[in-house]
Amino acid sequence: MGTALLVSLWAGICAIDDMGTQMIRRPLLIATVVGVIMGDLQNGLLIGATLEVMWMGIGNVGAYSAPDIVSGTAIGTALGVASGGTAAAVALAVPTSLLAQQLLILYRSGIVYLNPIAQKIAESGDFKKVFRINYIPICIAFLIRAVPTFLAVFLGADIIDSIVKALPETIMSGLQIAGSIIPAVGIGLLMIMMIKKAELWVFLVAGFALAVYLELSVLPITLIALPIALIYDIAVNANEKASVVQSSGQGNAFDDDEEDYDL
Repeated sequence: MGTALLVSLWAGICAIDDMGTQMIRRPLLIATVVGVIMGDLQNGLLIGATLEVMWMGIGNVGAYSAPDIVSGTAIGTALGVASGGTAAAVALAVPTSLLAQQLLILYRSGIVYLNPIAQKIAESGDFKKVFRINYIPICIAFLIRAVPTFLAVFLGADIIDSIVKALPETIMSGLQIAGSIIPAVGIGLLMIMMIKKAELWVFLVAGFALAVYLELSVLPITLIALPIALIYDIAVNANEKASVVQSSGQGNAFDDDEEDYDL
């Protein structure tokens, strides 16, 4: 029970970090610490490296909530070390992260109702209360990672398998459909925020053409895009500097005319 408490406490700490600097929430560090707690640092490092490579590019994009790598890594590593294998850890980490993903969606949808409360407090001028209201989502984020981690580690791998098997097929298919739609919505929202200039859509079309018609992977497209982005940035900065110089020159001419008029 003590080991389960320590692992769940570490998962809760990583959950708080997930809301802030995001320095310790990566699978490599999470699994390493869990391995130390479980008394098997070597397996913890191996499992952490495996999960880090598997989840290297995962992240929240727009409205999309990614699978919970904090809970998945903590639970998968603890149970994988207990069963003595990296394969078991990966097999348990994936369904655990998907189950915890649903808790994150509920959590992020629920804390939205704190916004009008914080706004009313801010209008009153009591900013200390606005700061203190942040403790509510912090505590909830801690609990939704710590409690499931404790239950899973304490009860064992069988509880996770039974939960996954107990879910109706309609719910699982619905989650799969939602998981396919939400990333597209999230990427669309991100594009609206980032591509604000009309000429930037040309680069999107070019990247799409390279990926679809030339069948290039991400790496060659990135290598092609880097010099183009550098040239574009240099051209934009040069135009901005020229505009500033031209504006300052007109201002100086106006000032000279004003001085001649005074003389």
